[in-house]
Amino acid sequence: MAGTIVVFDFDKTIIECDSDNWVLDELGFTDLFNQLLPTMPWNSLMDRMMKELHEHGKTIEEIVEVLKRTPIHPRVVPTIKAAHALGCDLRIVSDANMFFIETILEHLGLREYFSQINTNPSFVDEEGRLRIFPYHDFHNSSHGCPRCPPNMCKSQIIEKIQAAIFTEGKNKRMIYLGDGAGDYCPSLKLNEGDFVMPRKNFPVWDLICQNPMLIKAKIHEWSDGAELEKILLSLIETISMQEKASLFAADYNLASVSVPPPALPKAFQVPVQL
Repeated sequence: MAGTIVVFDFDKTIIECDSDNWVLDELGFTDLFNQLLPTMPWNSLMDRMMKELHEHGKTIEEIVEVLKRTPIHPRVVPTIKAAHALGCDLRIVSDANMFFIETILEHLGLREYFSQINTNPSFVDEEGRLRIFPYHDFHNSSHGCPRCPPNMCKSQIIEKIQAAIFTEGKNKRMIYLGDGAGDYCPSLKLNEGDFVMPRKNFPVWDLICQNPMLIKAKIHEWSDGAELEKILLSLIETISMQEKASLFAADYNLASVSVPPPALPKAFQVPVQL
């Protein structure tokens, strides 16, 4: 399945919570976070909160232990491993940060399954404090997208992936999974042969439902890890069968013979809100 790229959001898609909120809640800094939230962008605030944790004696080791307890649906890990075993190129596009994501993936034994992680950079400085920086340095320039937070427009990342595919001269299809409002913008960039898997009754689903005709990709919603597994693996299998059918027709020069493609899983008919 080298022809299929599966792009996952991280928070509330791979894991069952927002990793930023999870760490702050578990370490008792939720109230301060909520007090400061109206005063600065989320990404800048998370860097500030790591400063607060450090000054209050919270160590990197304590943060790591909290991250290791992050809730995840029991079917998500085997689904990721299965998709990788089927030959898919797995990637992450997330507005979390590299330290949180890699710590969780390594704890779950999943880091090696992802070829690329696009997220906000982070590192532990010489004082032992975690620093978090924006993926897009909005202090120097704007990414120009009015839909997205100043530090990241996920659609621009998707466009880079698509440009790389075009440069390689390969015909690859994409499956995009997400839950948040930030996952709506990249959904608009997917092509007709692609698939988007929005988490039902989450912000990206609500935005898609407002005008589903804007989405060129086929829409397959999911509610939990079990549905994610069923739908994602079904779509991967469908793409595989279609690729094999195309190769068979080309190998035997059957271009004039109609070879019907395997039926796709039924896409959800998103209600149009008038």
